[in-house]
Amino acid sequence: MMRNKRKISFVIFALPTFVAFCIGFLYPFIQGLYLSFCHFVLPGDAQWVGLKNYVSALQDPNFLYAFGFTTLFAVVSVLTINLLAFGVAYALTRGIKGEGIFRTVFFMPNLIGGIVLGYIWALIFDGVLSYFNTYLLAKTAYGFWGLLILMCWQQIGYMMIIYIAGLQSVPEGMLEAARIDGAGKWQTLLRVTLPNMMPSITICVFLTMTNSFKLFDQNLALTGGMPSAFTEGGIINTTEMLALNIYKTFYVGALSRGVAQAKAVLFFVLVAVLALLQLRYTGKKEVQQ
Repeated sequence: MMRNKRKISFVIFALPTFVAFCIGFLYPFIQGLYLSFCHFVLPGDAQWVGLKNYVSALQDPNFLYAFGFTTLFAVVSVLTINLLAFGVAYALTRGIKGEGIFRTVFFMPNLIGGIVLGYIWALIFDGVLSYFNTYLLAKTAYGFWGLLILMCWQQIGYMMIIYIAGLQSVPEGMLEAARIDGAGKWQTLLRVTLPNMMPSITICVFLTMTNSFKLFDQNLALTGGMPSAFTEGGIINTTEMLALNIYKTFYVGALSRGVAQAKAVLFFVLVAVLALLQLRYTGKKEVQQ
């Protein structure tokens, strides 16, 4: 009787969530996968064209450039955000005065929407660069570092909270044993603290990597993909990332919507594979306490 009641209770509680998952994710995903093989204006008008959309996507120089630019940005941002977030978290767990206030201040930028941040930082960057008789969209390097600064400013506080939780979970007995054995601060950090907080590192690297690849609203508001450059393959938007490229492809015209959907599927596969590889690699380094 108890087992039957538990099964019934499980179905009652799990069914609404499963239905919502199917409606909100599974069905749109399957439909999007199908549409990536079709030419369409509206989903109801889809006509099967096979791999034509994928060929067009992989031959688009803007998409290929956006892939390289996004990858470079993701690598730099993952390293920068995690190193700075860990440094801030480590400093704010040393017992300094007002650390609670500092934690709140560092976390607050994460509460602001990306579009708002993009426009605000665009004004800030243009104001600073005006002293040097230039502006944000004058060079690709300005846009790249502008996006990186914005991303760091928004994400560091969130990752800091996760790292603080990881630092506080390190067993005090291990730290005390390391001190008794004569280990210095750096040895304790590298040999005791970091191995014991690998779950936090795994989460933070996963979040920063996926957020960097999926960056859209900040890219749209801060640079819009500009400036442009003329190449043999056509005009390239030099600060355009993958999500923004897919968005622009979809809304350029009805003929490109199937191509945009194919790009979205390739984008999903890329992020999913990288995320799984990262989780597998960092997960192996986690230690059992």
